[in-house]
Amino acid sequence: MRPNGPRDPVAGPDNGPEPPFPIRLSGPVIKGFGRGSKELGIPTANIPPEGLADYPDLAVGVYYGVVALDPTRFASCKATVLPAVLSIGYNPFYKNKTRSIEIHVMPPLTSPSPTAPEQTGEKTFHKLPDFYATRLNLLILGYIRPEFDYVSLEALVEDIRTDCEVSRQSLMRGAYRCYLQEDEEESRPDKVREERKWLRSFDPMGSL
Repeated sequence: MRPNGPRDPVAGPDNGPEPPFPIRLSGPVIKGFGRGSKELGIPTANIPPEGLADYPDLAVGVYYGVVALDPTRFASCKATVLPAVLSIGYNPFYKNKTRSIEIHVMPPLTSPSPTAPEQTGEKTFHKLPDFYATRLNLLILGYIRPEFDYVSLEALVEDIRTDCEVSRQSLMRGAYRCYLQEDEEESRPDKVREERKWLRSFDPMGSL
Protein backbone atom coordinates (compact mmCIF):
# COMPACT_ATOMS: atom_id res chain seq x y z
CA MET A 1 0.00 0.00 0.00
CA ARG A 2 1.05 3.59 -0.55
CA PRO A 3 2.64 5.04 2.59
CA ASN A 4 0.94 8.00 4.23
CA GLY A 5 2.43 11.46 4.14
CA PRO A 6 3.12 14.22 1.63
CA ARG A 7 4.97 13.58 -1.63
CA ASP A 8 8.24 15.27 -2.60
CA PRO A 9 7.56 17.96 -5.22
CA VAL A 10 10.47 16.92 -7.47
CA ALA A 11 12.52 13.79 -8.14
CA GLY A 12 16.13 13.32 -9.13
CA PRO A 13 19.16 15.59 -8.69
CA ASP A 14 18.91 19.27 -9.65
CA ASN A 15 22.05 19.09 -11.80
CA GLY A 16 20.51 16.70 -14.32
CA PRO A 17 20.08 12.98 -14.98
CA GLU A 18 22.52 10.60 -13.31
CA PRO A 19 23.27 6.99 -14.38
CA PRO A 20 21.49 4.90 -15.46
CA PHE A 21 19.64 7.86 -16.99
CA PRO A 22 18.98 8.89 -19.68
CA ILE A 23 17.49 5.60 -20.86
CA ARG A 24 16.30 5.16 -24.44
CA LEU A 25 13.24 3.07 -25.30
CA SER A 26 11.41 3.01 -28.61
CA GLY A 27 8.61 1.22 -30.39
CA PRO A 28 5.20 1.46 -31.99
CA VAL A 29 2.27 2.38 -29.77
CA ILE A 30 0.44 -0.89 -29.11
CA LYS A 31 -2.83 -1.90 -27.51
CA GLY A 32 -2.64 -1.99 -23.74
CA PHE A 33 -5.09 -3.24 -21.14
CA GLY A 34 -7.70 -0.67 -22.21
CA ARG A 35 -8.06 0.82 -18.73
CA GLY A 36 -6.16 4.11 -18.98
CA SER A 37 -8.81 6.20 -20.71
CA LYS A 38 -11.88 4.09 -19.99
CA GLU A 39 -11.56 3.45 -16.26
CA LEU A 40 -9.07 6.04 -15.09
CA GLY A 41 -9.65 8.90 -17.51
CA ILE A 42 -5.89 8.99 -18.10
CA PRO A 43 -4.84 8.43 -21.74
CA THR A 44 -1.76 6.25 -21.96
CA ALA A 45 0.43 4.93 -24.75
CA ASN A 46 1.92 1.47 -24.40
CA ILE A 47 5.08 0.44 -26.22
CA PRO A 48 6.51 -3.10 -26.36
CA PRO A 49 8.49 -3.98 -23.20
CA GLU A 50 11.19 -5.93 -25.05
CA GLY A 51 13.53 -2.93 -24.95
CA LEU A 52 13.76 -3.33 -21.17
CA ALA A 53 16.01 -6.34 -21.74
CA ASP A 54 18.86 -3.87 -22.26
CA TYR A 55 18.28 -2.56 -18.70
CA PRO A 56 17.92 -5.68 -16.51
CA ASP A 57 18.46 -3.73 -13.27
CA LEU A 58 15.78 -1.12 -13.96
CA ALA A 59 13.29 -1.17 -11.10
CA VAL A 60 9.56 -1.29 -11.56
CA GLY A 61 7.91 2.00 -10.69
CA VAL A 62 7.03 5.45 -11.96
CA TYR A 63 9.44 7.57 -14.02
CA TYR A 64 9.53 10.89 -15.84
CA GLY A 65 11.06 11.78 -19.16
CA VAL A 66 10.43 13.15 -22.63
CA VAL A 67 8.92 11.63 -25.76
CA ALA A 68 8.64 12.29 -29.47
CA LEU A 69 6.13 10.79 -31.91
CA ASP A 70 6.84 10.02 -35.55
CA PRO A 71 5.80 13.31 -37.23
CA THR A 72 4.75 11.63 -40.48
CA ARG A 73 1.64 10.39 -38.64
CA PHE A 74 0.63 14.01 -38.13
CA ALA A 75 1.58 15.37 -41.58
CA SER A 76 4.51 17.19 -40.03
CA CYS A 77 8.16 17.27 -40.98
CA LYS A 78 9.48 17.80 -37.47
CA ALA A 79 8.97 15.79 -34.30
CA THR A 80 7.98 17.73 -31.20
CA VAL A 81 9.53 16.72 -27.87
CA LEU A 82 6.95 16.57 -25.06
CA PRO A 83 7.13 15.85 -21.32
CA ALA A 84 5.89 12.49 -20.08
CA VAL A 85 5.27 10.43 -16.98
CA LEU A 86 5.31 6.65 -17.22
CA SER A 87 5.01 3.44 -15.28
CA ILE A 88 7.10 0.34 -15.82
CA GLY A 89 5.81 -2.74 -14.06
CA TYR A 90 2.76 -4.77 -13.17
CA ASN A 91 0.33 -2.28 -11.58
CA PRO A 92 -0.42 -4.01 -8.25
CA PHE A 93 -3.90 -2.43 -8.10
CA TYR A 94 -4.89 -4.47 -11.17
CA LYS A 95 -2.54 -7.37 -10.42
CA ASN A 96 -1.16 -7.57 -13.95
CA LYS A 97 0.81 -10.72 -14.77
CA THR A 98 2.94 -9.19 -17.52
CA ARG A 99 5.24 -6.19 -17.31
CA SER A 100 4.21 -3.16 -19.32
CA ILE A 101 5.42 0.32 -20.25
CA GLU A 102 2.55 2.81 -19.96
CA ILE A 103 3.26 6.41 -20.95
CA HIS A 104 1.12 9.46 -20.33
CA VAL A 105 2.14 12.29 -22.65
CA MET A 106 1.73 15.66 -20.94
CA PRO A 107 1.22 19.13 -22.47
CA PRO A 108 4.24 21.38 -23.14
CA LEU A 109 5.72 23.00 -20.03
CA THR A 110 4.67 26.36 -21.46
CA SER A 111 1.00 25.31 -21.37
CA PRO A 112 -1.23 25.27 -18.27
CA SER A 113 -1.13 22.00 -16.38
CA PRO A 114 -4.52 20.25 -16.28
CA THR A 115 -3.43 18.30 -13.18
CA ALA A 116 -2.21 21.25 -11.11
CA PRO A 117 -3.61 21.31 -7.54
CA GLU A 118 -4.92 24.85 -8.01
CA GLN A 119 -7.12 23.82 -10.94
CA THR A 120 -10.75 24.12 -9.92
CA GLY A 121 -13.40 21.53 -10.67
CA GLU A 122 -12.79 17.95 -11.73
CA LYS A 123 -9.17 17.13 -12.48
CA THR A 124 -8.51 16.10 -16.07
CA PHE A 125 -5.54 14.68 -17.90
CA HIS A 126 -3.95 15.76 -21.17
CA LYS A 127 -5.21 13.96 -24.27
CA LEU A 128 -3.69 13.88 -27.75
CA PRO A 129 -5.45 12.80 -30.95
CA ASP A 130 -5.34 9.05 -31.48
CA PHE A 131 -1.83 7.88 -32.33
CA TYR A 132 -2.15 4.10 -32.09
CA ALA A 133 0.58 2.32 -34.12
CA THR A 134 2.65 5.51 -34.31
CA ARG A 135 6.33 5.03 -33.54
CA LEU A 136 7.32 6.63 -30.23
CA ASN A 137 10.78 7.43 -28.90
CA LEU A 138 11.08 7.72 -25.13
CA LEU A 139 13.95 9.14 -23.11
CA ILE A 140 13.64 8.36 -19.40
CA LEU A 141 15.34 11.03 -17.29
CA GLY A 142 14.50 10.08 -13.72
CA TYR A 143 12.77 7.84 -11.20
CA ILE A 144 9.85 9.04 -9.07
CA ARG A 145 8.63 6.20 -6.89
CA PRO A 146 7.98 2.44 -6.63
CA GLU A 147 4.69 0.79 -7.57
CA PHE A 148 1.99 0.73 -4.89
CA ASP A 149 -1.34 -0.96 -4.38
CA TYR A 150 -4.27 1.31 -3.45
CA VAL A 151 -7.39 1.10 -1.34
CA SER A 152 -9.52 2.57 -4.14
CA LEU A 153 -9.54 3.64 -7.78
CA GLU A 154 -9.82 7.25 -6.64
CA ALA A 155 -6.65 6.97 -4.56
CA LEU A 156 -4.80 5.54 -7.57
CA VAL A 157 -5.97 8.37 -9.84
CA GLU A 158 -4.98 11.00 -7.27
CA ASP A 159 -1.48 9.55 -6.97
CA ILE A 160 -1.12 9.56 -10.77
CA ARG A 161 -2.21 13.20 -10.77
CA THR A 162 0.57 13.89 -8.28
CA ASP A 163 2.99 11.90 -10.44
CA CYS A 164 2.16 14.23 -13.34
CA GLU A 165 2.94 17.28 -11.25
CA VAL A 166 6.15 15.80 -9.84
CA SER A 167 7.21 15.02 -13.41
CA ARG A 168 6.35 18.50 -14.59
CA GLN A 169 8.16 20.25 -11.75
CA SER A 170 11.17 17.96 -12.12
CA LEU A 171 11.40 18.76 -15.84
CA MET A 172 11.05 22.50 -15.22
CA ARG A 173 14.57 22.57 -13.78
CA GLY A 174 17.18 23.90 -16.18
CA ALA A 175 19.23 20.71 -16.44
CA TYR A 176 16.11 18.85 -17.61
CA ARG A 177 14.20 21.59 -19.40
CA CYS A 178 16.97 21.77 -22.00
CA TYR A 179 15.76 18.40 -23.32
CA LEU A 180 12.43 20.04 -24.19
CA GLN A 181 13.10 23.61 -25.27
CA GLU A 182 13.00 24.07 -29.02
CA ASP A 183 15.25 27.15 -29.02
CA GLU A 184 18.78 27.62 -27.70
CA GLU A 185 20.04 24.57 -29.61
CA GLU A 186 23.61 25.84 -29.74
CA SER A 187 23.79 26.39 -25.99
CA ARG A 188 22.80 22.82 -25.08
CA PRO A 189 25.43 20.42 -23.73
CA ASP A 190 26.67 18.02 -26.40
CA LYS A 191 25.08 15.06 -24.60
CA VAL A 192 21.66 16.72 -24.60
CA ARG A 193 21.93 17.59 -28.29
CA GLU A 194 22.81 13.96 -29.01
CA GLU A 195 19.80 12.67 -27.07
CA ARG A 196 17.43 15.15 -28.73
CA LYS A 197 18.73 14.13 -32.14
CA TRP A 198 17.92 10.50 -31.31
CA LEU A 199 14.49 11.45 -29.95
CA ARG A 200 13.52 13.20 -33.18
CA SER A 201 15.02 10.67 -35.58
CA PHE A 202 12.58 8.24 -37.19
CA ASP A 203 13.57 5.76 -39.87
CA PRO A 204 10.89 6.03 -42.59
CA MET A 205 11.31 2.33 -43.35
CA GLY A 206 10.77 1.41 -39.71
CA SER A 207 7.87 3.72 -38.94
CA LEU A 208 4.35 2.33 -38.93
